[in-house]
Amino acid sequence: MATDVKTQTAGNMWKVLVKPGDAVAAGDTLFIMEVMKMEVPHEAPVAGTVASVHVAEGAEGLDADQTVVVID
Repeated sequence: MATDVKTQTAGNMWKVLVKPGDAVAAGDTLFIMEVMKMEVPHEAPVAGTVASVHVAEGAEGLDADQTVVVID
C-alpha cells in the first residue's frame, strides 16, 4: 500500500534528497523545506521504495498538506 508524504506547513522546497526508485528506511530524510528562514526536514514514516516525487527542488509557495513523495 502506498504512503503519501505531505508537507507539514506552507513554504518553499529547499532540497529534495530522493528520486523514484530509491530505497528508504523509516526515519530517512526525504526532503527539506524552507519555512520562515528555517529548515524543516520531512522524514519517511515507513520503509520502502520511492514511487514518485511530485515537487521539484526550488519550488516556491507550496501549501500545507501537499503530497511531495509517494513510498511503496
